[in-house]
Amino acid sequence: MKVLLVEDEVSLASFIRKGIESEGYEIDVAYDGLVGQHLADNNSYDVIVLDVNLPHVNGFTLCRHIKQNSPRLPVLLLTALDSLPDKESGFGAGADDYLVKPFEFRELMLRIKALARRNHAFSGLKTVLRVADLELDTEAHSVKRAGQRIELTAREYALLEYLMINQGRTVSRVDIAEKVWDLHFDTNTNVIDVYINYLRKKIDKDFSPKLLHTVIGMGYVLRN
Repeated sequence: MKVLLVEDEVSLASFIRKGIESEGYEIDVAYDGLVGQHLADNNSYDVIVLDVNLPHVNGFTLCRHIKQNSPRLPVLLLTALDSLPDKESGFGAGADDYLVKPFEFRELMLRIKALARRNHAFSGLKTVLRVADLELDTEAHSVKRAGQRIELTAREYALLEYLMINQGRTVSRVDIAEKVWDLHFDTNTNVIDVYINYLRKKIDKDFSPKLLHTVIGMGYVLRN
């Protein structure tokens, strides 16, 4: 899948780029509407993500231009404008989806995937994450290890999905708190350790090799 992001906030654009690339997808980034329009007109994309308050050409105008030229190309507006009239303007310009800042990256990625599937723009979208014989199906929300189905709670599933997306990379408890629990980390709570233990019992206890490892003083990593 190839995504075009048009976002003038450099730090946010960098964050989104890294997240999308970590999923294994391609992304082009434009920092103003004019460059975004040029890229959209001269390249093939599966989904376009637009800010609204852009230099030179705003997101509503750019969305309208894209839809005039490529009606089936999915466009998601990603903006701090959260009023109903703003949303009406966005959908009136032809947007397929509208996500308000601040947002969770996981939600953005789910919306991008949904748009790509809905428009049949990309038939090879990766829906199954694998580490050794552990498989997580992001569409069916199911998990298997060595072909055996593993039942997880919604929170355990979200935690495992985050670890699998970041497989091979050590993630800190702060990372998990912010990305999975959507909260600022409280150093006095052991809730993350508790859920790591729950997950370890379900995906590792009766299997070999062990995949979920503790990196002392740093966090956790899922790897062979």
